[in-house]
Amino acid sequence: MSEIVTFAIESVLRSKTSFCKFISANDAGKTGGHQEGFYIPKNSIPLMFDSPRPKGINDEKFITISWQKKFETHSRFIYYGQGTRNEYRLTRFGKGFPYLTDEHVGDLFILCHIGEDYYEGFILESDDDIEEFFTAFNISSGDTNRLIDKSNVVTAPDKILLCFKNYLRTLKTEFPVTFELALNARFCYNSSFGISDQVIINHPDDTLLNWLNAEFDLFKTIENDRYSSRIQTPFKTVEELIECANTILNRRKSRAGKSLEHHLTEIFSKSELKFDAQVVTEENKRPDFIFPGAGYYRDTSYDPGRLVFLAAKTTCKDRWRQVLNEADRIPEKHLFTLQQGISTNQLTEMYNYNVKLVVPKPYVTCFPLPFQDRILTLEAFLTYVKGKQGVLPV
Repeated sequence: MSEIVTFAIESVLRSKTSFCKFISANDAGKTGGHQEGFYIPKNSIPLMFDSPRPKGINDEKFITISWQKKFETHSRFIYYGQGTRNEYRLTRFGKGFPYLTDEHVGDLFILCHIGEDYYEGFILESDDDIEEFFTAFNISSGDTNRLIDKSNVVTAPDKILLCFKNYLRTLKTEFPVTFELALNARFCYNSSFGISDQVIINHPDDTLLNWLNAEFDLFKTIENDRYSSRIQTPFKTVEELIECANTILNRRKSRAGKSLEHHLTEIFSKSELKFDAQVVTEENKRPDFIFPGAGYYRDTSYDPGRLVFLAAKTTCKDRWRQVLNEADRIPEKHLFTLQQGISTNQLTEMYNYNVKLVVPKPYVTCFPLPFQDRILTLEAFLTYVKGKQGVLPV
């Protein structure tokens, strides 16, 4: 774990309230608008003001922020409520502030309210650092753009919580394997909200995000049930404490690493696509998905132009290069990610290497405007694969 992640975790733990979000193209002024500074959603008003500001006025609060424990800015929370505007932003960082630039789009921004008008801010740039931070607080990409819940409390609707609790009663092991966790999260979500196969097919982007959120809530429900009594009992030795902490953290990492792949598999199956997961290709590489499957990939007489490759990575600022040599017969690589924004330079490099991004539909606007039309939603990717498959040979 890098030093900056350690600092960020410690700051969140000490804070009154804390917040995180991926830096978006809008924050960096790369979407064609004229807004200034970090956009802060209304769900995070307690980070800024003691109550919502009244519509019809502009209001502001001046603060000091220590960045990366290296330098300070005298900044401002501002509410724009006049005219058609109704939004909160964090502005005023001084000349030469390094983080509201295109190259930091997709980085994780963390802000912690320490006391009075004093805050600490952190920018995490690498995939490893971002995932370490998420693991520490048991949050996911979908839990960003809001206040950080340090309590690990599940806030899902009662009807899905009831399904979670019913599942807990039947669980014979300490924790289910990742496949079973994803399966039961989908069952609880679908049965609680009446989600049919047709809804899944017609709305794959929203469905995927809802399944991911449901699985995350189910995981926290199980974790709280399994560990609540243990963590209230004093540990006899430091080694015992470390062993328990490592067990929890490793399980969180394991779940996060497989979750996206499991739910995409279900979307592809419901959409009646032909595919294989974890196909062994050249040099024992294992791409996440090959369409229409391993047999077609290995059949040298099958038109390679009809093969489709898809990798699935929750974050991909650094890791997108890993997919370049995972399937030599398919030069165009598709990469599904939950990353909310990537810089123009990185996107240009990705597309130069023939890597095409696929993201949930609500995330497209987080990316620089010139690339938004080139990024596929999940629904668009499904249509693309169907067009490639057509009538398959037996």
